[in-house]
Amino acid sequence: MGDEVPHYDVAIVGGGPSGATAAYDLARKGVRCVLIERGFRIKPCGGAIPPCLIKEFDIPEHLLVARVNTARMISPAEQRVDMTIGGFVGMVDRAEFDPWLRERAREAGVKIVNGAFKGLAYSESGTVVLRYQDKVSNAVESVSAKAVIGADGANSAVARAVLPPAARSPYVMAYHEIIESPGQTQHYDPLRADVFYQGELSPDFYAWIFPHGEHASVGVGTAVKSFSMTDAVSLLRERTGLDSVRTIRKEGAPIPLKPLKRWDDGKRVVLTGDAAGVVAPASGEGIYYAMLCGRMVADAVEAFLHSGDATRLRLARKNFMRLHGRVFWVLGLLQRYWYGTDKRREKFVQMCRDPDVQYLTWESYMHKKLVRRKPLAHVRVFFKDLVQLLGLSSA
Repeated sequence: MGDEVPHYDVAIVGGGPSGATAAYDLARKGVRCVLIERGFRIKPCGGAIPPCLIKEFDIPEHLLVARVNTARMISPAEQRVDMTIGGFVGMVDRAEFDPWLRERAREAGVKIVNGAFKGLAYSESGTVVLRYQDKVSNAVESVSAKAVIGADGANSAVARAVLPPAARSPYVMAYHEIIESPGQTQHYDPLRADVFYQGELSPDFYAWIFPHGEHASVGVGTAVKSFSMTDAVSLLRERTGLDSVRTIRKEGAPIPLKPLKRWDDGKRVVLTGDAAGVVAPASGEGIYYAMLCGRMVADAVEAFLHSGDATRLRLARKNFMRLHGRVFWVLGLLQRYWYGTDKRREKFVQMCRDPDVQYLTWESYMHKKLVRRKPLAHVRVFFKDLVQLLGLSSA
């Protein structure tokens, strides 16, 4: 390997919340990092972050474009259930949030490169040579690193380069339109997130209207390839009086369905964020899990750099699933069953009226832990779910 190839301890491909967090954490520990970000594009995202993220990752208040205090669930029959949060859910705009995370990483010492990943190879010297196309010069350049982190999304090029097809995660698509906020209207509240469980807006997931301060996100997700998400968003905007509001931008991207069974290649490459599949089923929440995953991957890579033991890279997935695997499993069951038909969606929204359901939902969301307080609430919710399930045998 010639001297002309820059060398780093770690090369990170992808500069979203997960990649930027991993880069920042490693740089703060003195690890020399380069972060290669393809195009600084904005991922479609509702932008919700729980209060625990703000504290755990030291996010400044000025990045919160809204503080939502209520979530409204809307059923196929237009049943509307307001769930009071008992605090707030922060809303961020990825057009501002992601660049801030990358800039923080740069200030910590990370080299930021605007380039598209082209491939990698393992060298005889015990490093990985990574090729990318520089978006400024259009030339194909190379860097070498002791370890590589793939943080390049659900359809990860890094994953395709190092993992067999069967090991990669399936994904669904999400689409949203960022529009100007109409202010307080009959159908829109700048302090409320609206979630639509209606088959004509999404046959297997949900549609949403989330406030973003001066803007709002109107979107939908689905795994049904023949379903038109743009038509669904147009229909939702028309029904809620948002069709006449100016559109700022439109975005679409894949979202993983579940965590991969393995995140590393057993050598020097490990995945994080959407590339590792860490988006919560049922809710589609990804920012918190992406950043937590990035932190855990950074810890695992640091352990690998110090020890030279490639099995240390497996610690990231092991630690993440130990904390959140059970929650992902439960949410997966919820999505597969309750989102299956409009009859079930109607029952699901009805269940959201229950005080025990609301308490357990928001306590778990806000703190990202299974709620252990009020055990009787868990028991009551279990039996209420059982009654619903038995009553839906013909659904």
